[in-house]
Amino acid sequence: MFKLGNRKSYWQVSETLVDLRRTQKYGKSVTLPAQPQEVIFDLEHTAVIVIDMQNDFCTPGGWLDSIGVDTSPLLNPVSRLNRLMPELRQAGVPVIWVNWGNREDRMNVPPSVLHVYNSDGRGNGIGDPLPGNGSKVLEKGSWGTAIVDGLDSSPDDIYVDKYRMSGFWDTPLDSILRNLNIQTVLFAGVNLDQCVMHTLQDAACLGYDGILLEDCSATSSPDFCIEATLYNIKQCYGFVTDSTWLVQELSGAATPIERNTSEELASLEG
Repeated sequence: MFKLGNRKSYWQVSETLVDLRRTQKYGKSVTLPAQPQEVIFDLEHTAVIVIDMQNDFCTPGGWLDSIGVDTSPLLNPVSRLNRLMPELRQAGVPVIWVNWGNREDRMNVPPSVLHVYNSDGRGNGIGDPLPGNGSKVLEKGSWGTAIVDGLDSSPDDIYVDKYRMSGFWDTPLDSILRNLNIQTVLFAGVNLDQCVMHTLQDAACLGYDGILLEDCSATSSPDFCIEATLYNIKQCYGFVTDSTWLVQELSGAATPIERNTSEELASLEG
């Protein structure tokens, strides 16, 4: 029998048989202090989404820096994510990077989005070259869309380009999560009150369980924006916790064990 799919969701096939039953696994439950309530979730059905930790938003010389935004707070999550990511991977939790990376021709970006980033048409907006290094703002493949230096990413992670504040709009993110059989999504990245919030909100509307890792998120917006975002997440869309608790739980987490025995798999071939 051969497996078709990914490590979380696959069919088993041979010349004469296709087994549509997903292989069941023992779950590893995690309990975390959170607001508004403590949460318990299954790592086997959990993914983490890290949003917009890219040069155009976070790095000196990037787009936000070029228009006078103080980007120093946006690098605060790096050390905490670097502590968390290896533990998540070890526990089999998919790591998904969602970065803004537009088409070169911007054909799928409407004027309403372009206006937000270049309100009078005279600045450096989406697709325009940065004055310092010529990188085109938020364009796929540019320096500005690369993950910031020093942040722990892996070739085995999952990478998704987005074109709006929400990572779900006009992207394959929802399909990826469903094919991975994900129920719970951990959220991190920047800006907390904009792209992180919009993606988490859409996730809740699509039926996913959303948990914000507050210490792994940041924003360059005023403090009142942070307060409003945290209030709305706890009130309407999910839960808020700290990655420190999760790291402590994961440090003792075992790799999920397949319930199917080799004898059961062998019987399928018969």
